[in-house]
Amino acid sequence: MSNYLLACIAVFIFFYSISLLYITIFYHRCLAHRALVLHPVFEKFLWKTSCWVTGIEPKAWVCMHRLHHRHSDTQKDPHSPAHSGFFKLFISQSLYYEEILKKIRNYDPETLEEIADIDYPLHPLHQKEGFVWLTPYFLHGAIALSIALSTGLWAISLCYYFGLTAHPFQGWAVNSFGHAIGYRNFALPDQSTNNSFVAYAVMGEGFQNNHHRYPDSPKFSVKPYEFDIGYMFCLILRTIKLADFDTPKLGQEKLDTHKEMS
Repeated sequence: MSNYLLACIAVFIFFYSISLLYITIFYHRCLAHRALVLHPVFEKFLWKTSCWVTGIEPKAWVCMHRLHHRHSDTQKDPHSPAHSGFFKLFISQSLYYEEILKKIRNYDPETLEEIADIDYPLHPLHQKEGFVWLTPYFLHGAIALSIALSTGLWAISLCYYFGLTAHPFQGWAVNSFGHAIGYRNFALPDQSTNNSFVAYAVMGEGFQNNHHRYPDSPKFSVKPYEFDIGYMFCLILRTIKLADFDTPKLGQEKLDTHKEMS
């Protein structure tokens, strides 16, 4: 394997991980479920930079995710392959995200009630309708193009861009595979599954069945052979005093352990 190819892989993984850490640590485990508490200065920094890194508005993401848990795999679920279709889900989840953003801007009382505990206003990039929310994507595109034109490293530039803007694909993988294909540790009324491939590719997010059983836990893995990479970063943040949480004590119910879904 050439050094250039290795550099491309390293660049993609680095920026892919940065974007994903914002989602899994800040948006998901901290804001959506309050599974951990971040140092206030660190949390404020993440909020101010979040949209610039991920292109996704935190309050809208959290609202959408909480609705997913409240109405999991029903007609009111904003992202479920049960009624959106496995591949069509990629488009439908984006459309629903836009709808939630619009409701927040218009002060829809039911929507605001879902995120009443989050004191942050909408990120400035998302406070008005229009295409200003695409600014981070254009910015990263401009940075990638500048790097490519000045150095000739087109492949590395593309790896930077697609690594940092990968969340729509990450979300689709979790929402589709994690509710259609995999195994179940717990018998729950929804169709959540644990998909190991997605879990390792998306820092533990693919352990959806475990997560739906223990939504308030910062740890998504339960069995000894399951490894939650996101939780490892939670432990690192706690060690350096940037996060705090109680060490989870998850049950070991022996339910549906061999049931496969497809």
